[in-house]
Amino acid sequence: MRDSDIMEIRQLSLFDGISDTYFDKLTHGAYVQSFPPQVELINEGDFCDFLHIIVEGRVELFAHWNERESTMAILRPVSTFILAATIRDAPCLMSARTLEKTRIVLLPSSNVRAVFGEDTAFARAVVEDLAKSYRSVIRSSKDLKLRSAIERLANYLLRQRKRAGDAVEFTLPIEKRRLASNLGMTAENLSRAFKTLQPYGVETDGATVTISDPADLIKLAKPTPLID
Repeated sequence: MRDSDIMEIRQLSLFDGISDTYFDKLTHGAYVQSFPPQVELINEGDFCDFLHIIVEGRVELFAHWNERESTMAILRPVSTFILAATIRDAPCLMSARTLEKTRIVLLPSSNVRAVFGEDTAFARAVVEDLAKSYRSVIRSSKDLKLRSAIERLANYLLRQRKRAGDAVEFTLPIEKRRLASNLGMTAENLSRAFKTLQPYGVETDGATVTISDPADLIKLAKPTPLID
């Protein structure tokens, strides 16, 4: 890796507190690579030789079963993925592909496991990252099991509005078919859900969403920090 790459990843929270000796051991043989959109990075069921850290771009995690495919999560910087599989040296439970030009740090999995067993600062950072991911899974599960499709879409739109600085108008960050899959819906159900939200001030034009009456939408969505 270039010195600039090493300096950049040294600032990541995953390496906070790790000694220079263990950091050098961890990054030995690591590299940074840029990928174009729609490149499959890992395949479900495979063992992976590298831990992936997204520093730029977006990655979709997805899974297959019985000729069906579902989006599991959309990751943004700075995020790790397949960390649990790396630590356990287990097969990946999801596949991953880039959604746009994406820059990724690849750390050899053997280095990660070795330093995890030797350095308490790194082990603590890994546990914190895994705890964060676990809580994210619980939130997602609650969203799917406790809310109707319309409520899931309403809360998703409110989260995107917040990310856009509470703007009246914003652009969906992913295609509608991927959004439907991520929300546990079909494309047809997503279209009907958008129409159902029109009386609550939601209008769409392609990927552009306008929320003219957020207070009305909030009453319907009932967002909560225990899920959202």
